[in-house]
Amino acid sequence: MWGETQVPNERLRAVMATGGWTYATLAEKVEVDPKSVERWVNLNRTPRRSTAILAAETLGEDVHALWPALRQARPARAVSPELVALYDQRADIPVSTFVEMLTQARERIDVLVYAAVFLHEAYPRLNDLLRERAAQGCAVRVAVGDADSPNVQQRGQEEKFGHGIESRCRLALLHYRPLIGTPGVEVRTHGTTLYNSLYRADDQVMVNAHVWGVNAYGAPVWHLRRHGEGGMFDTYAQSFDAVWATATPVQGV
Repeated sequence: MWGETQVPNERLRAVMATGGWTYATLAEKVEVDPKSVERWVNLNRTPRRSTAILAAETLGEDVHALWPALRQARPARAVSPELVALYDQRADIPVSTFVEMLTQARERIDVLVYAAVFLHEAYPRLNDLLRERAAQGCAVRVAVGDADSPNVQQRGQEEKFGHGIESRCRLALLHYRPLIGTPGVEVRTHGTTLYNSLYRADDQVMVNAHVWGVNAYGAPVWHLRRHGEGGMFDTYAQSFDAVWATATPVQGV
């Protein structure tokens, strides 16, 4: 629990009265003891964040209006419940780990990279896998870097690979081009400054960090699994959507 004072929570009292809520009926709805609700009102106690959010939704009120203390920063957790694994560098991860994750996808596969040609090189059946998933109703979206984009070219300079990254982007597009026209599969090119490469399969995502001067294979990767709304997984999923909206569809030959 957060701190308490002896000043009643008049905002909460008024909202409950307006909606006809009693201590007992609200307590039943949010699965707490009626005495807890009474303390929220009369002693201005602030419930746990998850309980407060549920109570606010039940009352049709903004949670921070009812409990301003929740605006304070939450203490850092030692380990996020969304974190499945943390790898020192992408090269430590067997390609089979990526393949297994993609194979398990039933609704969505999203890939956001500059090139990531390692997938096709280590697993030549990648396109077949994506076709199979799409045929089973899985929406597949792949965004690779636009070799002519200044941001992509700048990344090449940072990696000290020069024009190598541009060549890898073109090679990645060649790998994915046979998928153009496949129902359920979309391929686009993007010219964004990419802070992370993303490999998503339903509620799992591999996030390959981009580190200045380091090739992606030498940078860390965190494997996340979605745990409720508004977490790290959703942050990266929204990031993908934002880039996707600016990307250019690849046309067939």
